[in-house]
Amino acid sequence: MSDTEAPLLVTQEDAILIATLNRPDKLNALNGETMRLFEEALHRFRDDPALKVLLIRATGRYFCSGADLRSGDPVEPKRTGSGIRENHRIGLHGMHRIYDEMEHIEKPIVVAHHATCVGGGLELSLSCDFRLAAKSARYSFPESLFGVIPASNGVSRLTRIVGTHWARYLIMGNKPADADLALTMGLVHEVHPDEGFEEAALDFCRHLAKNNLEQMGVAKLAIEMAADVGLAQARNVERMANSTLMLNPEYLAGIEKYIAKLGSKGKKD
Repeated sequence: MSDTEAPLLVTQEDAILIATLNRPDKLNALNGETMRLFEEALHRFRDDPALKVLLIRATGRYFCSGADLRSGDPVEPKRTGSGIRENHRIGLHGMHRIYDEMEHIEKPIVVAHHATCVGGGLELSLSCDFRLAAKSARYSFPESLFGVIPASNGVSRLTRIVGTHWARYLIMGNKPADADLALTMGLVHEVHPDEGFEEAALDFCRHLAKNNLEQMGVAKLAIEMAADVGLAQARNVERMANSTLMLNPEYLAGIEKYIAKLGSKGKKD
């Protein structure tokens, strides 16, 4: 298999690692090999201190059509309620494990939807820190057509991001959303014109790569923790986080320089 035929292409631009879904003839459906290669790329991103941002994108007329239902699951679920629940946890090509790891890595992960993103592709995207959309992007959960719910982030993470109001719309109502509605929901952070979208996504990642990596990592943890506790405990999370960041030599040097600059304003030579 040549690099261009691989289901996932992995490239690097400076401190940005780029993982590109590359099964356009299968609408980038997620199969076992795609997930294996993606997990490898994810670990490379996690373990290499020179890498600061992971960008996920895709080729073809779909970003992702969801899980590849024709590829089969390596773990055959028992046809019982508990067996199916267990398969969701440990089967499905390791999706739960991979999505959990994406959320735990203390570096920013960005996904760029140039086109339709549904089902498992949308669930993968919900574990990213930032979601960018081109005007042509479309979103939906087709699982309800078969009488089930999306159970690999599709309810849990979606509800945390867009709230119960819009989660009902997408899951119970089985309604699709275009890019503008997704922005209204809070499902995506930005919408860009189709033309130039790839470069806009890279520019967003270049901006992140300039930020302080320690601050972004601590912020990622603090935001998730604050979402799970009451207001008083969330303030304690803030204080604990800053007590670490404010001992960082980069912060100390930066704030000293900033204060000195403020003091010089208005002075005449």
